[in-house]
Amino acid sequence: MEHFDDDAPVTEEKRRRRGIYILPSLFTTANLFAGFYAIVQAMNGSFEYAPLAIFIAMILDALDGRIARLTHTESDFGAQYDSLVDMVSFGLAPALIMYEWALSGMGKLGWLAAFIYTAGAGLRLARFNTQVGLHDKRYFRGLPSPAAAALVVGFVWVLHASGVPGREISIAALVVTVMAGVLMVSNVRYRSFKDVDLRGRVSFMTILALPLVFVLLFQDPPQVLFLTFFLYALSGPMAILFRRRVHREEKHPRGM
Repeated sequence: MEHFDDDAPVTEEKRRRRGIYILPSLFTTANLFAGFYAIVQAMNGSFEYAPLAIFIAMILDALDGRIARLTHTESDFGAQYDSLVDMVSFGLAPALIMYEWALSGMGKLGWLAAFIYTAGAGLRLARFNTQVGLHDKRYFRGLPSPAAAALVVGFVWVLHASGVPGREISIAALVVTVMAGVLMVSNVRYRSFKDVDLRGRVSFMTILALPLVFVLLFQDPPQVLFLTFFLYALSGPMAILFRRRVHREEKHPRGM
């Protein structure tokens, strides 16, 4: 049996490597805390804070992966941990927020709609994990779970901020919840924007547009965020309809 000296000094390189591997997991854990906090706030009826926590979780979810890549600390553990946390923050939490806000008064139909969303998120994440590297990186297959979560909680946030009680529009809330769940497990393609080179040159108009985006966002965050992800959710089905129309016109061209 080999003997390991517990008193052997730990080099600075080992300390640094160990700390770097911890760093992405800290962001993932913060993502988990945001999802847990959103559930607690929804249970307490604080629907102005619960959706905000989900959007914060989205930012943290984007950061942990980028930090892992920048520091070359990608690992199977990190990928599995990130997926489990995403299930809480973008699968379970949004469903419970919507249920507490609008669906709880609909009986079995309400919790069934919330479950459809939750199941859709779980299936979406499992499919994504098993198809890594097998599909075009420029597109997602099915609505990404963070975007679906933003659609659901953004709906809650914008209407709650406008003073609209969830129980009064429970049917619309049910449609949004089920639609988000179905789109996650669909074969509809969505742009991933992974092919966008942020380090390359951009036009002068793009630089001018960025401040406008921030101004609009800070003017009314609930409406801007909900509208953004609502349009993104529609972009997939609309692209399919557009391609079918183009295909029909190519197959049956109109006479001049």
